[in-house]
Amino acid sequence: MKKTNAMRMLDKEKIGYKYIEYSVGDDVSGENVANKLNEDEAYVFKTLVTVSNTNENFVFVVAVKDELDLKKCAKIAGVKKLEMIHVKDLLKTTGYIRGGCSPIGMKTKFKTFIDESCENKEYIYVSGGKIGAQIKIAPEDLIKICDITVANIKKE
Repeated sequence: MKKTNAMRMLDKEKIGYKYIEYSVGDDVSGENVANKLNEDEAYVFKTLVTVSNTNENFVFVVAVKDELDLKKCAKIAGVKKLEMIHVKDLLKTTGYIRGGCSPIGMKTKFKTFIDESCENKEYIYVSGGKIGAQIKIAPEDLIKICDITVANIKKE
């Protein structure tokens, strides 16, 4: 197994995690990932990268069952407007591809927010940094290593 940037960063900081690989077809959706892991969708989180009207990037981590509320996110990030980054810009911006984007180990450190639904969970899953790889980690460890702000960022 070749270690990803996310795994190397966790190892360097001596953060405990479990690395899980699974087979993937063409469907890299979060719902499919949760199904492959045989896990509740409330515990599997997706990493979404946005760009603001001021051309700043912000990262949001939300359960795969939920939808990001871009208006709430813009307010929390302190900008007028946010939109999802174009998929063609994802690799050059983060170092990760669609379906393998992790909040851990991006090539540039962006202000990152995680939905408050992660609180009071013993563990959550986030991408391990490539398609077909997930990291099972305590939310508080993820928040600490990535300097993440907890906020209400999902659509109600």
